[in-house]
Amino acid sequence: MQLKRVVVTGLGALTPLGNNLNAYWDNLIKGVSGAGPITKFDPEKFKTKFACEVKGYDPNEHFDRKEARKMDLFTQYALVTAEEAMQDAGIDLESIDKLKAGVIWGSGIGGLRTFQEEVASFAQGDGTPRFNPFFIPKMIADISAGMISIKYGFNGPNFVTVSACASATNAMIDAMTYIKLGKANIMITGGSEASVTEAGMGGFNAMKALSERNDSPETASRPFDKDRDGFVLGEGAGALILEEYEHAKARGAKIYAEVVGGGMSADAYHITAPHPEGLGAYNVMINALEDAHMKPEEIDYINVHGTSTPLGDISEAAAIEKVFGEHAYKLNISSTKSMTGHLLGAAGAIEAIASVMAIKHQIAPPTINHFTDDDQFDPRLNFTFNKAQERTINAALSNTFGFGGHNTSVIFRKID
Repeated sequence: MQLKRVVVTGLGALTPLGNNLNAYWDNLIKGVSGAGPITKFDPEKFKTKFACEVKGYDPNEHFDRKEARKMDLFTQYALVTAEEAMQDAGIDLESIDKLKAGVIWGSGIGGLRTFQEEVASFAQGDGTPRFNPFFIPKMIADISAGMISIKYGFNGPNFVTVSACASATNAMIDAMTYIKLGKANIMITGGSEASVTEAGMGGFNAMKALSERNDSPETASRPFDKDRDGFVLGEGAGALILEEYEHAKARGAKIYAEVVGGGMSADAYHITAPHPEGLGAYNVMINALEDAHMKPEEIDYINVHGTSTPLGDISEAAAIEKVFGEHAYKLNISSTKSMTGHLLGAAGAIEAIASVMAIKHQIAPPTINHFTDDDQFDPRLNFTFNKAQERTINAALSNTFGFGGHNTSVIFRKID
């Protein structure tokens, strides 16, 4: 069976750095931090009082009031970015086969705000079950893909992947695979998350996963820095239109890059900690390279998972050296989470977008907030500290890992 080629024809972003693709990319390259004091609730009693929130978002600019009340924020974010990506791709809904157009989305948590509010309301009452009739449809993670398909009338494959912080990349790999196998021509894929809530912040604080650098939120996310103390929680969404290459060519579509491979693996080690030797991270990058039929030395840029946790950054760097050997020192490596924070199930989507844009513009985004070298990292590794670097980027690999030991990698290549 001859596998189909898969390309990226549309992008959409709603992030702590900007509420559309261009704003996101511009601030990413400038090295802007999206972190600041929490505004969505009073964080006074919380250990961490800051996050990377989406700023200036008004649902009334995108939905009527009645419609918005029926959707959790994570679904609103999904629909907004899907719309930008669809517009960017220039798809004429009247001229495509909607049976071969689908949506595979990712979300690690789904409607956390909805769940929190409904359960709290019940707990404060007299025990009478007075729940909002939209409670369940607003909360469940799969509703995001469902709502996108309803909006565009896409009748093809439709589901949501849930693999913690690897969710969006899992969704992209699935979407790519459906197109490769000829089961779809167009897929809307990506991920969304809206977990900057009391439950989200309190839960991650209890795990000791978050930075507590309240005196300097904008410098709190410090991947690969000696003084890193945890990740910064982020929110938002990213959407990509994946399309079969000949289908895209036939309609004269703009093509950003080709999606050439994806890898998946499991640490099979611990519910939250990475394998100390980076075994899962090593395996997933090898799997992605094999799927893409590429050699390690063909990769130019890696957008790493790089969450700014003491253990995670070490294991990922070790895996990169093991996979790439001497070529590891010729790579540009960056953690854009230093700017966006960690968007959990949406992280893979906005980081894939950063990788695609790095190929388009031939520039590697920086890893900001580097102040002190950590001797646990080989000084020959180029983490693109503090300033973006122009260079030839023909192929980029994006890593995303999740609690439970889920590992995913996806590879994009400049179109021939």
